Formats: sequence, C-alpha cells, structure tokens
Amino acid sequence: MPTILVVDDKDSMRNMLTQTLTEEGYRVDAAEDGRKALDLVRNKSYDLVLTDLKMPNIDGLELLSNVKEIDDETSVIVMTAFGTIEDAVAAMKRGAYDFITKPFDTDHLCVLVNRALENRRMQAENTLLREELLAGHGLDNIIGKNDQMRELGNLIQKVSKSDASVLLQGESGTGKELFARAIHSLSNRKNGPYIPINCAAIPHELLENELFGSEKGAFTGAHARKMGKFEIANNGTIFLDEIGDMDIALQSKLLRVLQQKNFERLGGTKTVDVDVRVIAATNMDLQELIAQKKFREDLYYRLSVFPLGIPPLRDRRDDLPALADYFIEKYCKELKKPVKSLTRDALALIERYHWPGNVRELENTIERAVILAEGKKITPEHLAIRLQRTDEIQLRDGAGLKEIGAMAQARAEKSTILRILKQVRGNKRKCAQILKIDYTTLFDKIKKYGIEEELNEQYAAVRDDN
Repeated sequence: MPTILVVDDKDSMRNMLTQTLTEEGYRVDAAEDGRKALDLVRNKSYDLVLTDLKMPNIDGLELLSNVKEIDDETSVIVMTAFGTIEDAVAAMKRGAYDFITKPFDTDHLCVLVNRALENRRMQAENTLLREELLAGHGLDNIIGKNDQMRELGNLIQKVSKSDASVLLQGESGTGKELFARAIHSLSNRKNGPYIPINCAAIPHELLENELFGSEKGAFTGAHARKMGKFEIANNGTIFLDEIGDMDIALQSKLLRVLQQKNFERLGGTKTVDVDVRVIAATNMDLQELIAQKKFREDLYYRLSVFPLGIPPLRDRRDDLPALADYFIEKYCKELKKPVKSLTRDALALIERYHWPGNVRELENTIERAVILAEGKKITPEHLAIRLQRTDEIQLRDGAGLKEIGAMAQARAEKSTILRILKQVRGNKRKCAQILKIDYTTLFDKIKKYGIEEELNEQYAAVRDDN
C-alpha cells in the first residue's frame, strides 16, 4: 500500500486531504510545516509528498529540493492558492511530478496522485529492468514433452497459485530462470513486478545494498536513499538465482524477510514492510553446504517449501529436436537470415552429444551454427561439436552420487557392447541375445554411445595397417 505525506499549514486543508487520500486506500501521514515534514522524510520512506507552496519556515520549493536530495525516487506534487507560471516552472525544474492550483476538485487530485505513484513504480522498475522483456514467460515458452517435463509443468501450475516459496534445483544452463518467470506469470502476482538478481554476480559486501537498499550516508558514496530489490518487488516476485553463493551473514537478514515480511535498509532504523513472493535457485547441493556450515538450515527449510528439480538436458534427449528447431527459428529471425534446418547427420550429432552445459550450451551452439551456415542446411561442421570417447568424459565439479553412478554405468555399458560386438564380428542380433536385451534397446545404446563410428574407425585402422 503506497504511503503519502501531506504537508499544509492550514488545518482544514490538511485534514481534508488526509481523509480523502485515506478513503482512497493510501497510508497517509500529515505535517503542518516543512520542518516537521523533513523530519518524517528522513525517518520514513514515502512514495509521494503532497505539499503546499507557501508555508512558514521552509516553503514548498525548499521542501521539494530537500526531499529529492534525501530520496530522488519520491514523487512530489506542489499545491498553491497563488499559482503562477514562474512557480510551476520552478517546481518542475526542481523535480516535482506536477503542480496543482487551489481550489481543486478532489477527483482531479486523486487522478494526479494515482499517476504520480504509477510513474514512480515504473521508474524504479525501468532502472532495474531496462533490458528485460517481461511479457510471454508462461509455460508455453518452456519446450519439453517428455514425462519429466510434463510432470514439472503440472507442479508449476499448482504451486503458481499459492504464495509458497519455491526452490529450483538444477545444473547450470537448465533454464531455472525461465521456470521462475513461468511461476510468476501464472500467479496472482503476474501484474506485479518480477525482479531477478544473481547472488553470485554481485560481491558479498554489495549484495545487501542491492537487496535491501540504503539510507543517505550509510556508506561512502551513498548520496541519497536507494530502493533495494525487495522494495521494488513489493506485491510481486523476487527471483534469487545462485542462492548457495549468498554470504551466511546476509542469510539471516533474508530469513527475517521471509518470516516477518519486513527489513531495515543499510544505515536505517525504520522497518520497511514488503509483500514479496520469493523464488530461489541453485546448482549446488544445499544439504552439503549446510553440513559445511555455509548455509543456514532454517533458511533452507523456509526457501524449499516447494522444491522443484529441473532435469539436465541429457535426461530429456527426446526434447532435443524441438529445442534445436526453436533456437534455429529464433536466431534466423534475429539475424535476418533465411530459415534453415538441420541435416540428418547434424541432428544425430546433437542427439548423441552429452550437453554438459545443458540448454544454454545448445542455444549457443545453434546460434553459432546459424551464423556460419550460408545455405539452407546446418551440417555437423557448423555445429562444431566434438564427441568425447567414454574414457575422456570428465564429471563436472560438484557431481553427486547419482550422476557418478550414471556415468560409471554408461562407461561399463559401452565397453561391454564394444567387446561383444567384436566377438560376434558386428552381428547386432547375436550381441543382443548375449547381453539379454532386445534388439531395439541395443540399437539405441549403440547410437547413444557412438559405438558404430568407433568400430568403423577401428576397422579402418586395421585395413590401413594391412
């Protein structure tokens, strides 16, 4: 709920404005002169100051200048019964949102107040998100038809309608922010702001200022009050990416916001109330960080009210053709190039590759291929993918037991299939019988592990030696 400060030395006018704006649903404070108004502004954040021009001690223009010095994002509307063009120009030059002459119709004033408050919100969001595209981030933009992705889509639709905190867990490049945006777009907060912040991209000593803002003079260079991301995200959603990188000292302040829905700015003593839905994401094992005393266990349980695991691309290979086509269309349009398509060999290469960088790596690979391809077809040469042999594949840093087990199984399967195929001179049906699997399963594994190409290379080497 926006907070407004009314400043007027006439009791009747001050009381009338306070009553009118309170009935409109605003929180309203009042001051009878500029000096008392400044004391209030220094100790409390206001979205709008509505001030008379002619007042004893500190007039409206001086108050306007002081308010803007304390918090440049506060909107100010100046009122006067003796309005002149010179007064209006002076007020606008000092940063006033608008100038209104007494007597005025209260309906007109309310329209002006609504416009000023909306302008303040838009300015705060635009400063933060000038390069962000906020539209079209629902589930329709998440490409995935396999069982894991279908289940994930169902869970997102269910949790979106609540205000529960969500923890997105998955490897780098799996598209965690895309899912966060989808949750926001499907929620009751969709018309509110969506504010993303990468906790790993901002130094620990600056992250608190980014999240919670600061008062003037809180530190060297703090020349005015600064709104933090939580304040800007009020009535909307904040997405805390790479939450595992947050300094443990700052985690306690985040926990307070989740529990009490308020905080203090850096250098401040007054609490700021916020209504924000928190979505967090990480590619780390938070349970391991808790064991290492690097992540608060109580914060973990607050954040993971509704945990969602995002599968790596290698576990959803049936989505690869659709994803590749989507990125080809996207970059052909962006680069103003004719529509292209993958050759059969190029698609086979994409389907066999391990994609350690997940969807982000696939997108970058396709963008590069679209740039390189002159004709209508994208070939394996344009993709610049090098398939690693099984014994060359290295586990990523931080791999868990599940991933280690899957890699060990893949290596064992490939080695065994290669050995049996050599024994039976390439007879796949006989190989399937020995391994006690059906022919289709064997064929899929041969394709997955690149066994056919490896055998051909070995046979070619033998022929060359002879």
